[in-house]
Amino acid sequence: MASKLMERCAHEAENSLEITLREAFCCLEPQLRPPFPLTIPTQEQYSQLNNAILYGILCEPHLVKIHIKHLHGVITDGYEYFTSILVKIVNEIYGKLVDSAKRQLIWVTREMVDVAAVGFDGLLVALLRQIVGGDSSEENLWLCFEMVSLFSSKWDCLLEEFPLVLTGALYVFLRLLSDHCSLLNAPKIESLRKMEKDFCVKMLREKFSLCLRVGRDLLRLLQDLVHVPEFRSVWNDLLYAPSTFGVGEFLDISNLYYTRTSKWYFLLRVNPQMESQLRFLLTHVKFGSQMRYQVWFTKKFLSAPEKNAVLIDIVRFICCAHHPSNDIIHSDIIPRWAVIGWLLKSSMKHYIEANTKLALFYDWLFFNEKVDNVMNIEPALLLMVHSIPKYIDITNSLLEFLFLLLDNYDLERKEIVLRGISTAFHTLLRKGVIESLDVLTRCDKLSPNLKERLAELLAGCSGIVESSRIQSSQVL
Repeated sequence: MASKLMERCAHEAENSLEITLREAFCCLEPQLRPPFPLTIPTQEQYSQLNNAILYGILCEPHLVKIHIKHLHGVITDGYEYFTSILVKIVNEIYGKLVDSAKRQLIWVTREMVDVAAVGFDGLLVALLRQIVGGDSSEENLWLCFEMVSLFSSKWDCLLEEFPLVLTGALYVFLRLLSDHCSLLNAPKIESLRKMEKDFCVKMLREKFSLCLRVGRDLLRLLQDLVHVPEFRSVWNDLLYAPSTFGVGEFLDISNLYYTRTSKWYFLLRVNPQMESQLRFLLTHVKFGSQMRYQVWFTKKFLSAPEKNAVLIDIVRFICCAHHPSNDIIHSDIIPRWAVIGWLLKSSMKHYIEANTKLALFYDWLFFNEKVDNVMNIEPALLLMVHSIPKYIDITNSLLEFLFLLLDNYDLERKEIVLRGISTAFHTLLRKGVIESLDVLTRCDKLSPNLKERLAELLAGCSGIVESSRIQSSQVL
């Protein structure tokens, strides 16, 4: 049977969610045309009616006004069930929906925002997650355009109802702008870039106190956009004129350095399918048996060279949003550092490689035990250590990059970065992540210059770490 809702190959089985919605529609179709029955449905009938109306909205665009009026007339739970099914559709089958159904999905999402439906914030988040980083396909850019249009047009409503969702949108569109601004000779996305810029600059200039909730990763994204005039101005004010943002407690950019970013933001840049596969790999696949899973993952999510930009988001997700249990850590399951090492061996452009390494080390730069989790910094050290001796080039490359950050990240606040990196090393040793750093400092294959610098850094660790405890407590 041909599907009106999903694209499906001849050999592919029907989706259970699609079957549920279609059967409800077929069963209740006579009741979906005026005049509507006046009887009060039972709970089961109510759920069926919601399913039927939703199927009608997605598959009968020409009757959508009738269906939405019907929905408004029967709702008794603040649209909670209806919205939950929409979220399920987005999370489970969005990628397979026919184009017309996708358009209807965005249309009905706007309707749910207008009526302040229970759970519409979760629906917006689900749709944001479906925008794939590094994907310049027409379909992906269309979704990005629709979502930034929605957030811009519903600004006042969202600010009143769910301001946190606006910060999520800021995080997403700043990240996507990095990809979109790198697309040269692409006039089709010029209007998209402008809308993204306008939304993000409005958030930063008018609602900076809200933007602070994003934490330090807000700066990681902004620094990748300093070549864009609109954001160069914002960056300069962050560095030299923080008072222009009108937030009393924001006295210096270091206030953000010391604010850890919630894992919720990292989940926004990894879609549910990718998240599911990564978590499966990191919780069920034995170390040494991962090759076929990695090959499948590459074909599915990294097939085109430009899609490698999503590696930045994946590394940040693995470091900050996936923390394995002690049982898994001490098992033969493939560790996080090994997955990141595999990803770093992917062929990618230099700026993507640099940003991926920054994603790996970012929490090192400002590490503070009072606010940061050692699990966020663990993969980088273990990757450097376990790459000896077979992949010594990775160890050299990562350690060189870390010292490059120390020397160049923020020269006016270099003491903060030095303290963060020193505290990170000290904490990893104290927590027993590795027994000793001799494996690095006494490695014959490691660059002599890097060994010398590392030895100097570690020699000064104790005093710097003690100082950091005092100063960070004053900042916090």
